[in-house]
Amino acid sequence: MKEKDIPDLKPEVLEEFQEGFGIKAVIAAIFIGFIMLPGAIYLGLITGSGLGGAAQWVTVILLVEIAKRSFVPLKKQEVYILYILAGAVAGGGTILGTAGLTIHGGAFGELIWRQYFVQSHYAHSFGITDKIPSWVVPPANSEAILKRTFFHHDWIKPIIIIVVFAFLIRITQFTLGYVMFRITSDREKLAFPMAPVASEGATALAEVSGKTESWRWRIFSISAMIGIIFGAFYVVIPTVTGLLMSKPFQLIPIPWVDFTAQIGAKAPAAMFGFLTDLGTILTGFVLPFWVVVGSLTSSILAQCVANPILYQAKIIKNWQPGMSVVPTSISVNMDFWINAIIGGGICVGLLGIWKMIAARRKTVQTTKKEELPKGRGDYPISVALGLWILATICFIILTHILVPEFPVFIFILFGFILTPFLSYTSARMFGITGVHTGVSFPLVREASFIFSGYKGAAIWFSPIPYFDVGGMAQAFKQLELTRTKFTSYYKAEFTALVIMLFCSFLFWSIIWHLSPIPSATYPYVQKMWPLNAITQSLWISSTLGESGTSYMIKAIKPFYFISFAAGAIVLNVILTLLKMPVAFFYGLIGGVAAWPHSTIPLFFGAMLGRFYFAKKFGAETWRRYTPIILAGYSCGVGLIGMVSIAIALIAKTIYQIIF
Repeated sequence: MKEKDIPDLKPEVLEEFQEGFGIKAVIAAIFIGFIMLPGAIYLGLITGSGLGGAAQWVTVILLVEIAKRSFVPLKKQEVYILYILAGAVAGGGTILGTAGLTIHGGAFGELIWRQYFVQSHYAHSFGITDKIPSWVVPPANSEAILKRTFFHHDWIKPIIIIVVFAFLIRITQFTLGYVMFRITSDREKLAFPMAPVASEGATALAEVSGKTESWRWRIFSISAMIGIIFGAFYVVIPTVTGLLMSKPFQLIPIPWVDFTAQIGAKAPAAMFGFLTDLGTILTGFVLPFWVVVGSLTSSILAQCVANPILYQAKIIKNWQPGMSVVPTSISVNMDFWINAIIGGGICVGLLGIWKMIAARRKTVQTTKKEELPKGRGDYPISVALGLWILATICFIILTHILVPEFPVFIFILFGFILTPFLSYTSARMFGITGVHTGVSFPLVREASFIFSGYKGAAIWFSPIPYFDVGGMAQAFKQLELTRTKFTSYYKAEFTALVIMLFCSFLFWSIIWHLSPIPSATYPYVQKMWPLNAITQSLWISSTLGESGTSYMIKAIKPFYFISFAAGAIVLNVILTLLKMPVAFFYGLIGGVAAWPHSTIPLFFGAMLGRFYFAKKFGAETWRRYTPIILAGYSCGVGLIGMVSIAIALIAKTIYQIIF
């Protein structure tokens, strides 16, 4: 280890907050929309993973290199805004609540899912097809569906609702998310351990843009090369062989190695396996050690030890021998663990409220006035709350117009009670553990639909105001770490939204027209979408009256989830008396819902980092290295992935032209 490779451990002098949005950001957003978004769509259909964080780092590093060769240095703030733009346009995915399905490629990906669902055998067999309203998706026999095109008048209503929803959700995120940041970061002083990943990566790239390479850039570039090498085996081989063979060849199984079916003979309903993505191990470097230990502990105890016992006790009833991890997870959750997840969410929410009150009292006692960093872009919390209330009212009015038969008071409960409660719980989890560990209030939405007395299918597709914007607290924390004005964030997100909507419409239209979705062309969606269609059909059928099913209603057992909530609170008290790290408790709660497939490699990475690399480089030096290692790896995987995706898209287009 050379002396120049060791970061200066002296406290850094905080610079002033600066503007990061400008004409460079607009040009970058257009580049992302037209170059990166189609790759995100295609990779999502092939592997189910999309580009994720890789899209952000790939885009940023390409633009930084262009700027470097044009002798236009980029500030750290500008680099981070480019990172945000890449994530907003191409990085994330739309999560469909009832199906648990993530669709990459912008807002119009949800409409692609709906066209499949309305045509599916499952929707037809459950009697749902003719009950889906026209503002959700055109009828299955519409020319818009049969000809696979968005350029048809039957799509006007669904597209308008998608666009309105996209703008209203941004307003909710920027207002309520800002309030959550002020509470958890400014007042409670939570650490947000994953926030430095993006901020350190942006700093490294800004340094190389200005030709002042430091230890950050060396670590970033080495990690990127590791990502490129691994991605060549993990992404390139399956993508390229899929063009030449009927079934893609996977040298490394994607996305996991699963032993659930094999161990089921001796340990019924147990789940065991591991994710094959090297990035999971590297994430274990970054996450708080005791969070990972807690997650592994509860995950193994719940999914490997308790499941066979519950099966023998006939509490888990729907598991069948030979099931793989996905159907096993669905069966054990519906029979039992879904109540534990609800109970854990209630516990974390109650503890969070208690700690917020305690922190507020301490703040009042120690200072008369809250001092905010100058130039950060703050505005009064009262204004943020006012705008959030206005956006929520718009959601309620829109949903009531679409589904007038559904009780309005439930929309009010979701918008003004459950959304801030869930968001605060989530924000605290990000602040303590660095990630959303799976603790939420699952099935509250579904249970309200079922027990409301409503009969029909429309409510399952309506834009009810029930959101988790707790992750925005971490986004604002990253802005603070990079010394970027919050106003830059607002400008960047709305710019990205406009470009994303246009490019998502354009490229989904092209890709959908090339071949049906799902089909053999897209192996991931062909395998997974039918499973999600079954799940969504089960939920929707529960509100169809006599023709519906009661399976989901039976899954929620109040005695179970109340007992879990009470038990979790008692466990928190015991661990506090034993002076165990608070992160261990939150890891335990989040790990109940986690598969061993993810917690095992996370634990391996955490142990490797704590007991080898931290001793080799020094604990503080290693702490500064880890977020940059993860950021560099994501960039490397994305770079090599984009090459293979480009080849695949060109090959598919040429094939369509010839034949």
